[in-house]
Amino acid sequence: MTVIRGSAASREGLRTDGCCPGNGRERIFLSLGSNVGRRPGNLRKALELIALEPGIRVVSVSRLYSTSPVGYTPQRKFINGVLELRTRLGPRELLDRLGKIEARMGKSTPFRNGPRRIDIDLVLYGQRQVSEDGLIVPHPRMDGRRFVLAPLAEIAARVRHPGLRRAVSHLHAGLGPGESVRPWGAWVSGDRWGRGGRG
Repeated sequence: MTVIRGSAASREGLRTDGCCPGNGRERIFLSLGSNVGRRPGNLRKALELIALEPGIRVVSVSRLYSTSPVGYTPQRKFINGVLELRTRLGPRELLDRLGKIEARMGKSTPFRNGPRRIDIDLVLYGQRQVSEDGLIVPHPRMDGRRFVLAPLAEIAARVRHPGLRRAVSHLHAGLGPGESVRPWGAWVSGDRWGRGGRG
């Protein structure tokens, strides 16, 4: 989970409402990744734990993707995917819940961009723009990350980035050459959670 400290948050100049509860209708997206241990199993476990959280409903999932590491390249490839949620939890409370799931699964990152058993990022929370200590939404680097945008475009192509005012599909199409991102498969046999979405 990416934690943004206060100085970086203040530079963004975004409206702060991280504690404001959700309305249950906003489209919320998480990006999950793993490159330690049984990577697909780690993601499936994280999905199950998120779905079991009171007040959180998983409504759609992308396919899983095999992705090249970013930032620190001499490490194992990641498996990544995106979930769509509904909840009345505000961004701050949701982030806290996700952090507890990461801790429960034994997240250990030896250094920035290093290997990790599980990583869960809050990418979009409806059209909210939040900037406060430890929390920036939309995720400040999502627009340049193919491993986020490829699965996100699969289930939310027409969703607009609230700061850039551009659709996810346009952000994805505008990426230059870089990281390798290839479809890997479904989260679970039979894809219990479904795939695709309204876009």
